Amino acid sequence: MGDDEALLRLGQRLRDGGYRFTTVTPATHARVNRRPGNEVARDLRDVFGWSRPFPPEVVPGELRELMRAAGVADEDGTLWRSRVRFSSYDDELFVHSAFPTDAPDSVFFGPDTYRMADAAIAYLAGREQPLTRAVDVGCGTGAGAIAVAKRAPDAQVLAVDINDTALRYARVNARLAGTGGVQPRRSDLLDDVDGELDLIISNPPFMVDPAGRVYRDGGGPDGNDLSLRIIDAAAKRLAPGGTLVLFSGTGITGGHDPLRQAAADRLAGTGLAWDYREVDPDVYGEELDGPAYGKADRIAVVVLTATRSLP
Repeated sequence: MGDDEALLRLGQRLRDGGYRFTTVTPATHARVNRRPGNEVARDLRDVFGWSRPFPPEVVPGELRELMRAAGVADEDGTLWRSRVRFSSYDDELFVHSAFPTDAPDSVFFGPDTYRMADAAIAYLAGREQPLTRAVDVGCGTGAGAIAVAKRAPDAQVLAVDINDTALRYARVNARLAGTGGVQPRRSDLLDDVDGELDLIISNPPFMVDPAGRVYRDGGGPDGNDLSLRIIDAAAKRLAPGGTLVLFSGTGITGGHDPLRQAAADRLAGTGLAWDYREVDPDVYGEELDGPAYGKADRIAVVVLTATRSLP
């Protein structure tokens, strides 16, 4: 049995056993795990959701063997740890990195994943033309691509990323969801994707991260560089009637939103009709205590949609 096959079977066993878990922000996760009594896992949600160390007997023997075969078990003395979490969204399970996500190739899944995929689903609900070809840029777990493929089963849906661990998890998650139309592929943005696209979705890193972690740092002084690169790429590749759905975030300082202004500048002259709205005006408040956001009033998460008109 290959590593991916074992990881798939682990997810299937959890799903068939009724496992569900909603992933919270890293700050909330840390707070909950610090509570007295939460030091060691007592059940599967503690193991695969809260990423707590566990005595081996907490996990049934078959699941332990699947963890070993998949390479996701850390066996340290009397306590084990899972290297992955499994989280619920849209009646599916998604494998992603364990908490804390410190490794350079960490694959993040959390509240922003839910918001991004919800935005893609809302767009599809109002789309009148058939969807033929879509791509999830910086796909991570593939949650966005899978949400699209479930609603457009005849479409080709590419899930692209530069993180090989993300592509592994996206492959497993697509099989777990039964979405055969999802095709994970290594690509830096759209560099290795040809042709026009009916839909481009993305939830890129957008934080200013002094540590420069790839899965978190959006680049540039405001954390917006990657989002702007995606806008540029989409402006060149959207088919007539095609749409970009970009979920991102930005620090607001003195009422000024640098991402909105920069996006407006990039979209001017492209012929794309666009809309920009705040999904949540105040997230990740703990970041305001650090130097990266020392002058910001708040951090907002936003959705930008840009559409090329039909002939």
